[in-house]
Amino acid sequence: MGPFSTLFRQCAVMVLVAAVLAWAAPIEAKLWVVGTGAVLVALFVGISLWRHRQIARLTAEIDEVLHAGRTVDFSNCREGDVAVLTNELSKVVARLSRTGDALAAERNALSDALADVSHQIRTPLTAAGLMLPLIERADDARERRRAVRELEAMLEQVSWLVTTLLKIAKVDAGAMRVDKREVRAAEVVRRAVAPLATAMDLRDVNLVLDLDESAVFQGDAPWTAEAVENVAKNCMEHTPAGGTVTVTAREDALACTITVSDTGSGIAPEDLPHIFERFYRGRADVPASSAGERGGEAAGSEDVRQPAGFGIGLSLAQALVSAQGGTLRAANNPEGGARFEIAFPKLVV
Repeated sequence: MGPFSTLFRQCAVMVLVAAVLAWAAPIEAKLWVVGTGAVLVALFVGISLWRHRQIARLTAEIDEVLHAGRTVDFSNCREGDVAVLTNELSKVVARLSRTGDALAAERNALSDALADVSHQIRTPLTAAGLMLPLIERADDARERRRAVRELEAMLEQVSWLVTTLLKIAKVDAGAMRVDKREVRAAEVVRRAVAPLATAMDLRDVNLVLDLDESAVFQGDAPWTAEAVENVAKNCMEHTPAGGTVTVTAREDALACTITVSDTGSGIAPEDLPHIFERFYRGRADVPASSAGERGGEAAGSEDVRQPAGFGIGLSLAQALVSAQGGTLRAANNPEGGARFEIAFPKLVV
């Protein structure tokens, strides 16, 4: 019987009910009851067969969506409960289509990210592998010490890169624990710039702090300090000798704002829309060996504490700030140089 077994049972019940009614009816009404029952059973069978045919057609089209990958046009359905079912199925198909597109985009993005990561890690490892034979063959002690320091710097690059990528992965996965408590912006800024003091002295870059000691916000002090450090480091590496990096902290009725600006060459207009993209490097920058890339950290001298050139410092900073409900924006100062603004709003609408 297949899908018609239910219809057969329903028709049998209706015929039985009609027979009982005809048996109980007066003699003069028996023929009328039998005729009416037959008409009703015939109408029921006709409508049920039509509904079965509509549902079978709908089932066939959905099967083609699942196995053939084509879209379904539900526009030829009429009013009724079958149309309601069709409408809901069309929503499911549209949702599955969007989900499939999103998964494909994520798969492509993951593939690109893995390729970028492998390239960034392979570069210093390849250089380290080439330096080992040179260290073994070096007869001069001074030359050997210099090569060992360079090798240590390359290994530090790999370690810093892996650590940073793990932090970004935790943010992307929503696994990063963020505390929400009152934080003093001035203390966060001092904590952020303290590790950069030696590097700024070596680069002859002046650091100016203009902090409102009463400025506070609701957030996570360690993560905010790391974000500010990455931004300040980026500004330092794009500031020429004798230049200045300025960090300010202010609070008003709307937000607490930490601003980091420099007196460097600024951000190229074509790079501004991409400045926080992962592994992005400014196209207008000079080679990494001399001054670095604005899209992330620069590859400064080997004396700098955290080597860079990977294009993930600003991306990590934005991820850390966004995880706390804040915003990080980049722009150019009218008088020259780059300007980064971290804002923690007091009221989210």
